[in-house]
Amino acid sequence: MNYDTAEYRATAGAVSANALTAYSHGGTGAGIAVGVIDSGIDLQSAEFGSRISSASANVAGGTTVDDEGGHGTAVAFTIAGRRNDAGTHGIAFDATLIVARADTPGTCATMDAKGNPDCKFNDSSIARGVDLAVANGARVINMSLGGSAPNATLTNAIDRATAAGVIIVIAAGNDGTVNPDPFAEIANRPQARGLVIIAGSVGANDSRTPGADVISTFSDRAGDGAAHFLTAVGESVRAPDQNNVAYLWSGTSFSAPQIAGAAALLAQAFPTLTSAQIVNLLFTSARDAGAAGVDPIYGQGVLDLTRAFSPIGTTMIAGVPAPVSLGSNAMLSAPMGDAHQGPLGAVILDGFGRAFSVDLAGTINRSGPERTLAASLSSRTRNLSIASGNMTMALTVQPTAGGGVSVGRLQLSDGQARTARAVAGIITNRLTRTSSIAFGFSESGAALSQTLGGISAPGFLVAQDPVRGAGFDSAVKASTAYRQQLGRYGLTATAESGDVLSRDGDALPAARGNYRRFGYDRTALTLDRRFGGLALAVTGSNLNEQGSMLGAHFGSGLGGARASSWFLDAAARLELDGGWSLSGSLRQGWTFASVGGGLRGGGVLRTNAFAADIGKNGIFGHDSFGLRIAQPLRVASGGLDLVLPTDYDYDTGAVSAWATQRINLAPTGREIDMEARYSRPVWIGNLQTNLFVRRQPGNFALLPTDVGGAFRWSAGF
Repeated sequence: MNYDTAEYRATAGAVSANALTAYSHGGTGAGIAVGVIDSGIDLQSAEFGSRISSASANVAGGTTVDDEGGHGTAVAFTIAGRRNDAGTHGIAFDATLIVARADTPGTCATMDAKGNPDCKFNDSSIARGVDLAVANGARVINMSLGGSAPNATLTNAIDRATAAGVIIVIAAGNDGTVNPDPFAEIANRPQARGLVIIAGSVGANDSRTPGADVISTFSDRAGDGAAHFLTAVGESVRAPDQNNVAYLWSGTSFSAPQIAGAAALLAQAFPTLTSAQIVNLLFTSARDAGAAGVDPIYGQGVLDLTRAFSPIGTTMIAGVPAPVSLGSNAMLSAPMGDAHQGPLGAVILDGFGRAFSVDLAGTINRSGPERTLAASLSSRTRNLSIASGNMTMALTVQPTAGGGVSVGRLQLSDGQARTARAVAGIITNRLTRTSSIAFGFSESGAALSQTLGGISAPGFLVAQDPVRGAGFDSAVKASTAYRQQLGRYGLTATAESGDVLSRDGDALPAARGNYRRFGYDRTALTLDRRFGGLALAVTGSNLNEQGSMLGAHFGSGLGGARASSWFLDAAARLELDGGWSLSGSLRQGWTFASVGGGLRGGGVLRTNAFAADIGKNGIFGHDSFGLRIAQPLRVASGGLDLVLPTDYDYDTGAVSAWATQRINLAPTGREIDMEARYSRPVWIGNLQTNLFVRRQPGNFALLPTDVGGAFRWSAGF
């Protein structure tokens, strides 16, 4: 149903309070009784129909509730005037009204100095009106009244009402004073139990206009009642009088019914809310105005129903103790690229126990393509290697911002790697003629295995060999490898541990590049053999992630998915005469995901990656040239199936329906990297050039092709 009509737009209070969200959530006030203690109501008006309760009565000794002064009708209309696509409507247009006409008989027939009906109300009559409303099931009572502090009779009636859980809204007063009217100060007394709201007035501008929430000149301020003070539109509120003639009314008398109607909307839409929770919601969701926080002008702020009808506080997946974010519940990794999601509907509960239906697909973020070239280049690095007997050690260090040094990945050239038989930050040692061992850090176990097997790695920057790394952002902490020669075969066992690096989707924009770290362990077994210039290797490995899945992080709202992956790798390198070489590698993977935190589900992903290159040493002397085409690790198929709540029963306070829904993790994009490298000695060092093309970088189909290059000159010392 469309609630954004011309009638709605003409209803100043509803527009200021952003009531459309409330209406779209089913909040209309239907079935909620609101007590109106005032000068009665126009019984001939078509604006209320059957929604005037039969319990309505004249509580001041008169014979009818029919309005004589007009004020009561206008207040009642502001709460619950019908919605009929004409004129304006009340903020809770389907609410029921319990009308207590409390004006002293005859007083509304006289006029004050301004020519307005001079209706008088005594505390005993108001007290009877309070008791009438409470006895007949009112959830909210509106008092657009003012004057001296309530006497004991009225105070006791208010005490009985709040003890019964009834919310009372009282106009602040129209004298422009620093404190509310003494009549409204009952909100500060123990008898109020925090359920009495003092209503101040702000202008009738659209709330989306900057600076619109300005306190009305006539409105009493929050002052010493700031903790219980809330403002709403009280200027130029269109409503009919007792003769069904529409006027523009101003005064805190018309702020109060906006707030009373808002309370009725919340009570109807969220039937499990207590009255204390409704008041707390109105205050917590209010738009801040004036000084930050609760202040002596605006008190708690300005009524805002969009905020009141949005989740507030800690949000949880309904039916399970799993906190869920409304902003980011997952950060996908590079192998998942631009994986598109269909609707992922779920019911969540906010801090007030209210159920909301949300689409969690919008909270799944994508990390975007890695900055491969920038990550591969590191200036002012130093490569150190030492050999003694059967032991070698190699180390790459680089300056840090703090003036010290840090250990980085291996940056030795192909020739240095051949000579030193070493990888970054490791120690290798030949134990016997047929066995050797290596210990390393900041380098993968796969790299150790290739080094112990005598397989060199060409110096490509962007088109990486997929079997040497994880395929997603990670940082190796420590690795070890043991190799045993078995005749013509070599068998190498490796183990490594480190951290998966997942971008923080909840971080402030300035810190979006920060990473969350999740531990992982990888073990592998490699069988290799040489046939002259041909080196072959087959590897089986297992990757266990503690809090991630192929580098992707899922929050508790999506089950906190974690995974165990199995990979089968094959690699070959052929050394030919004349300095030519051919290399190739292939990875196939199977990832088994599981969820926890009270949610049920899981999934299987199939992944693959490959690289192929050709190289030539000695084209023009001591130079080296190479070409490579590669596909980084990519999810070929699969996803995560979650059983999520899709319906909630307020009567039982439990989930009434669950549905299995899929998080797709296979991207439409496919990154293909092509890179050419060339290096030659220049002066006392070595000059290396790399040119690359990345198609659909990061497995994002819509991203433009990334083209770049790098020139590096390095020298030994």
